[in-house]
Amino acid sequence: MPEGKSIHELKIGDSAQTSKTITESDIELFAKATGDFNPIHLDQAYAEKTFFKGRIAHGLLSVGLLSSILGNILPGHGTIYLSQEVKFLAPVKIGDTITARVEVMEVIPQKNRAKFRTTCVNQDGTVVGDGTAWVMPPRKAYEK
Repeated sequence: MPEGKSIHELKIGDSAQTSKTITESDIELFAKATGDFNPIHLDQAYAEKTFFKGRIAHGLLSVGLLSSILGNILPGHGTIYLSQEVKFLAPVKIGDTITARVEVMEVIPQKNRAKFRTTCVNQDGTVVGDGTAWVMPPRKAYEK
């Protein structure tokens, strides 16, 4: 398995993204994995009576796409996700295609830390989640 980029390989402005269409199954599996069975996510009749007028995905389901990028693409394998700050700005509904994107904002080589801007946008260009994350990139064998 290839190692991800080390702190010395990251540059401010480096970015990566991935997209996923949110399905009924995604929401059900997320609810089972987390134990979050809030009816806003699972009960259409209940959700229709809310200001969302229908079911919405768990906010952290979209944020999970960011974890996928950080752990698999940039920096990639071996990365430790340290923290995430996020504002949920719009609901995600079944059938929405979410594009999650990360971009390097800050690199601190002496602490082996990198800060990323994190965003999730739907197919209409609406930002549904916006925030920042801190990670510890993997160290290369010769850096240890």
